[in-house]
Amino acid sequence: MDPSMGVNSVIVSVEGMTCSSCVWTIEQQIGKVNGVHHIRVSLEEKNATIIYDPKLQTPKTLQEAIDDMGFDAVLHSPNPLPVLTNTVFLTVTAPLAPPWDHIQSTLLKTKGVTDVKISPQQRTAVVTIIPSIVNASQIMEVVPDLSLDIGTEEKKSGTCEDHSMAQAGEVMLKMKVEGMTCHSCTSTIEGKIGKLQGVQRIKVSLDNQEATIVYQPHLITVEEIRKQIDAVGFPAFIKKQPKYLRLGAIDVERLKNTPVKSPEGSQQRSPSYTSDSTATFIIDGMHCKSCVSNIESALSTLQYVSSVVVSLENKSVIVKYSASSVTPETLRKAIEAVSPGQYTVSIASEVKSTSNSPSSMSLQKMPLNVVSQPLTQETMINIDGMTCNSCVQSIEGVISKKPGVKSIHVSLANSNGTIEYDPLLTSPETLREAIEDMGFDATLSDLNEPLVVIAQPSSERPLLPSTNGSDKVMTPVYNKEEAKTSSKCYIQVTGMTCASCVANIERNLRREEGIYSVLVALMAGKAEVRYNPTALQPPLIAEFIRELGFGATVIENADEGDGVLELVVRGMTCASCVHKIESTLTKHRGIFYCSVALATNKAHIKYDPEIIGPRDIIHTIESLGFEASLVKKDRSASHLDHKREIRQWRRSFLVSLFFCIPVMGLMIYMMVMDHHLATLHHHRNMSNEEMINIHSSMFLERQILPGLSVMNLLSFLLCLPVQFYGGWYFYIQAYKALRHKTANMDVLIVLATTIAFAYSLVILLVAVYERAKVNPITFFDTPPMLFVFIALGRWLEHIAKGKTSEALAKLISLQATEATIVTLNSENILLSEEQVDVELVQRGDIIKVVPGGKFPVDGRVIEGHSMVDESLITGEAMPVAKKPGSTVIAGSINQNGSILIRATHVGADTTLSQIVKLVEEAQTSKAPIQQFADKLSGYFVPFIVFVSITTLVVWIIIGFLNFEIVETYFPGYNRSISRTETIIRFAFQASITVLCIACPCSLGLATPTAVMVGTGVGAQNGILIKGGEPLEMAHKVKVVVFDKTGTITHGTPVVSQVKVLVESNRMSRNKILAIVGTAESNSEHPLGAAVTKYCKQELDTETLGTCIDFQVVPGCGISCKVTNIEGLLHRNNWKIEENNIKNASLVQIDASNELSSTSSSMIIDAQLSNALNTQQYKVLIGNREWMIRNGLVVNNDVDDSMTEHERKGRTAVLVAVDDELCGLIAIADTVKPEAELAVHILKSMGLEVVLMTGDNSKTAKSIASQVGITKVFAEVLPSHKVAKVKQLQEEGKRVAMVGDGINDSPALAMANVGIAIGTGTDVAIEAADVVLIRNDLLDVVASIDLSRKTVKRIRINFVFALIYNLIGIPIAAGVFMPVGLILQPWMGSAAMAASSVSVVLSSLFLKLYRKPTYENYEPHSRSQVGQKSPSEISVHVGIDDTSRNSPKLGVLDRIVNYSRASINSLLSDKRSLNSVVTSEPDKHSLLVGDLREDDDTTL
Repeated sequence: MDPSMGVNSVIVSVEGMTCSSCVWTIEQQIGKVNGVHHIRVSLEEKNATIIYDPKLQTPKTLQEAIDDMGFDAVLHSPNPLPVLTNTVFLTVTAPLAPPWDHIQSTLLKTKGVTDVKISPQQRTAVVTIIPSIVNASQIMEVVPDLSLDIGTEEKKSGTCEDHSMAQAGEVMLKMKVEGMTCHSCTSTIEGKIGKLQGVQRIKVSLDNQEATIVYQPHLITVEEIRKQIDAVGFPAFIKKQPKYLRLGAIDVERLKNTPVKSPEGSQQRSPSYTSDSTATFIIDGMHCKSCVSNIESALSTLQYVSSVVVSLENKSVIVKYSASSVTPETLRKAIEAVSPGQYTVSIASEVKSTSNSPSSMSLQKMPLNVVSQPLTQETMINIDGMTCNSCVQSIEGVISKKPGVKSIHVSLANSNGTIEYDPLLTSPETLREAIEDMGFDATLSDLNEPLVVIAQPSSERPLLPSTNGSDKVMTPVYNKEEAKTSSKCYIQVTGMTCASCVANIERNLRREEGIYSVLVALMAGKAEVRYNPTALQPPLIAEFIRELGFGATVIENADEGDGVLELVVRGMTCASCVHKIESTLTKHRGIFYCSVALATNKAHIKYDPEIIGPRDIIHTIESLGFEASLVKKDRSASHLDHKREIRQWRRSFLVSLFFCIPVMGLMIYMMVMDHHLATLHHHRNMSNEEMINIHSSMFLERQILPGLSVMNLLSFLLCLPVQFYGGWYFYIQAYKALRHKTANMDVLIVLATTIAFAYSLVILLVAVYERAKVNPITFFDTPPMLFVFIALGRWLEHIAKGKTSEALAKLISLQATEATIVTLNSENILLSEEQVDVELVQRGDIIKVVPGGKFPVDGRVIEGHSMVDESLITGEAMPVAKKPGSTVIAGSINQNGSILIRATHVGADTTLSQIVKLVEEAQTSKAPIQQFADKLSGYFVPFIVFVSITTLVVWIIIGFLNFEIVETYFPGYNRSISRTETIIRFAFQASITVLCIACPCSLGLATPTAVMVGTGVGAQNGILIKGGEPLEMAHKVKVVVFDKTGTITHGTPVVSQVKVLVESNRMSRNKILAIVGTAESNSEHPLGAAVTKYCKQELDTETLGTCIDFQVVPGCGISCKVTNIEGLLHRNNWKIEENNIKNASLVQIDASNELSSTSSSMIIDAQLSNALNTQQYKVLIGNREWMIRNGLVVNNDVDDSMTEHERKGRTAVLVAVDDELCGLIAIADTVKPEAELAVHILKSMGLEVVLMTGDNSKTAKSIASQVGITKVFAEVLPSHKVAKVKQLQEEGKRVAMVGDGINDSPALAMANVGIAIGTGTDVAIEAADVVLIRNDLLDVVASIDLSRKTVKRIRINFVFALIYNLIGIPIAAGVFMPVGLILQPWMGSAAMAASSVSVVLSSLFLKLYRKPTYENYEPHSRSQVGQKSPSEISVHVGIDDTSRNSPKLGVLDRIVNYSRASINSLLSDKRSLNSVVTSEPDKHSLLVGDLREDDDTTL
């Protein structure tokens, strides 16, 4: 087949697509191009396959068409491939001959049809089609009068019968489809299944993961459909049993000759030349424009209905149909069957027309008596603010002149107006707004229905002329209402990844009828839509967005879009001033509410930011003669401050400590004395009576009153303030815990201290009442000691938490405080400038931003070009070029050009405010870890209480059964009290001893002490850990997520290679470096700075030549003239030999030059420098486009090596001197030397390591392969970093995030452990839980290692604490009494102290921790560390999880790579100046690093 005559196919590579919306855009635009039959764009393979007509298009024109859309299109093979075509013979089945030219034009418009030949005599058409796009049955659907030329008439009629059955018997089926990840999956399924014979319609929903299919069961089965979906690669199963569609109610007999499908969406059908009739139906149950479109689309799909006009206002539908084929009754049923099936339809009239031309019906008048719709309605409007009769007259005078108003009566007494109007010309809402515009408050009466209905049969005006007429009448009214009857809704949009998604949504929504304006905020994930509520509703708008492939939900509380303004108003003297301001403001359009307080001089105003702004409001107040200014907001995040808690726990600790020290002194004194007496008793065999006498003669044991000793009185007085003042917060916390039916540390502390205190007090009072000789044993020493330890722990914990709030203050300080607002005239000439507070900037303002200034709000550039530093948001150091139409972000810094922007997002909607909000939410929502001690005490508290009660009961039983035991062991048993009381008192003492000895003090100390020591050790090692939570959490981490820029890499660009493109005798390497360094020294671009720095290092000089005529073209390059570089070259002559050796290794020179000796090149250099004494060089430095623009040709070799560099994520820059390309400089952000090792160690610790970056996927992949990371998330926005972290957490993994930039701060706050690099931004440091002071990634390893060691230590501490409790409690309960092991209360206190001391000592062992260093790890891991080949790395772009695996290498590629690697290693040995070992990681030599990076494949 001659390819020039047939159909060709070409594949074009397309770079720059980021998401499915780009794919959709290209397919839509190119698909419309004349001569293009079909286009399929693949985001994964980054290419477009186009089938086209070579007579109308060439591959070059198609490539240019894609280029013009803003993508980079590359033709790999200019030779197109021929596409197979097929020929179909069709015959005409309609009884009357249709217009052949109409058939021909319809067929040629169909996608996939390349040629149509028609023979009117034989009534046949020969159609050439592309079988991969269209088949015969689809063509028959497009032109219903054609059928396949099969021959027999019976066969034909049989198929017709089948078709008619099919129309009546369509079945709807819902299927669950799994595994769809993006919009391209849905379109694949829709495309494949939609082509199947018997499938009428299919809609696949990505959100619900389901497909809705309408099919004909006699042509295809459910199982076949399911298998076909499976074959595409998606598992499918039936969700809802197939159900017949309601449209089956249409009279089947009438529709015998109906073809299978009507052309979808086409409202114009082939004109019907049989006699037409018109019927009018009255429909009840329509609510909005969506009902109208439902009915119109349902009826227009029916054959023999030639036009449908539905009027929502008149609740009617006019249908023009073929009377010979269908009856009005059938149509009535068809309308009633339209989804949702709630319409009640009655036939109003039926008019026959014998004319053959469809146009003669256009102005058919209808008899009015059949219309139930009135022509006059009445409404009542409540009017506030009328003061006298002149108000009444002015309202009546103005409103009566409005179009459509028949009469108006306003009542001053009832504050309302009754208006009769024509509903076709005006509406109550329009009238209400007209009254408001006069300065009165008007509201519609609650009765929304028209009050009085007056039919006017006398009127001769036709109610509904046909189609076109009705539209013409209605249009002017509708446009007038557009501004007035608009509503606003907010929609939460998920799945947006870049500015192209935003543009896609805005562009497509604006096309929809009834939508006036759309504004989408990427960071907030929110769309603000102004729409006409009569035409559509928010859920429908959300559905439109979902159809574009994004998730969308309507935000219910839409009030958040209203602006709220707080003003200070000066100069008010009395209530009339207040009234004056309020009444003036409320009359303003766009102000909802206003309240002014005279006492505080403040005004609170709610307004619509689209109509009016804060500046206008202030001007209005000032025009009344008052001064108004903004209330200065507190810009610090005080709600996250822990100052109150810190204050209260410090107070609690100090109070407890103050009273605890004397109590401890007394206790220790008594312990020493008791011990002394015990030894006396042991040595001298004293009797018990003598002991008691000596004991009571001691000063502290002297009785002031009988039964009240000095010791007990002092202890009581010291304990009282601690119990009720120091322990107040514990009581509150315990009460709250019990109210929620939980028992935590606070409950146990309160229980132990309260019972100890109450018991001691009761015993003391009883002893005083009984005038006892022996002093009772009290436990007044317990509460102070307990409270001191616990309050200290809580105080330190809150200090650590308080640090986080500083992050937000830092973030907020990035916001510009002032903005320069400019006024332009219609020719865009600047009229005036004014400096205003950033809070006064309104949406739509034009703002001027000078070089070095911050952007005050988000906006769109309308004039000027500049480079902008957006590292704030994207984290990337490279500035972004901005031109008219580009979007800019608040807080980013304008670098070199003055530009004008139009504000799109102001105040709380700016991107920066959203980041602040994200950090706030992450910090407030992060739930504290339920401390292990709390969990333990949850079981411990009930257990101890149970043991204590058991002890009480058991001793009471024993006492009554065998009183001798009690008598023997009860110290100070007094015969004067009754036996029962003795038993109860003894039992009580035992049970209280149990409660007190089971003091949770050591349990309480176990965690805080270890955490304090752990954080201290971390700080000494350069790891700042904020509090116990992160320290405890880090050991549970399963995934470590690294940011790329500034974390894995240095974050600043460095020159990685210089390639000389001319022979060295024409221009030496040094000369090029001198010229380039001089030229770039004037540039402010980071790349320029990197080049200058490299040239200075290489030439070993601080001063360079002179540069004049310096020009920058943002996004392209620079041009200038350079002189005075000879001095540099002379100074470097003695180094030339060394440099030429470098040349040999770094520069690819022709083989002939490589042989030339070093000395000759030195002579050449010297001669050159003398000859060109003060030569001037014309220099161009920039990208390919810049060279081509300046008339230079970039040949294929240079282009290939640039592409190779770009593939590795480097920036390649070309250098031209005097219009000749002479150098290529590769610049990249280099990897930190320890990164690879750190990643290897983390993996060997069993952690998953992930790289997440806002940078493009090429660079990310290149960096990942160098450090050995296999999972990469690229092109991720700050808010999506949070979502990614959340996603990993929802999989049940604990996540540590390592980052350094502001864009990482929300993710750092959200992660279980946020680790910030100390050289990063303040905000990141504040948001993180762990800060690494040194810029060393091995500290990430150390922080996780330290956490593991600390948690281990905490567990050992718990063991100490529990052992003491497990041994102490049985002894206290008196289990070992028969053995003679009795626990004296002082022993209990000593054991308690001992357990606390043992816990503290155990914690101090952490001080011996040593962190791992580079030197420790390097030798033994060096053998195992290896870079990853690209094929092992999976890259995920944006927020969706579809991974892009690299292509596996073929055998040939492997051999090539292997040989390349071997040659490189040989060369590196030969060239390296002092034979550096190649496997050594690159710390010093650029050369070795380059070679390692060059062979990307490790085999």
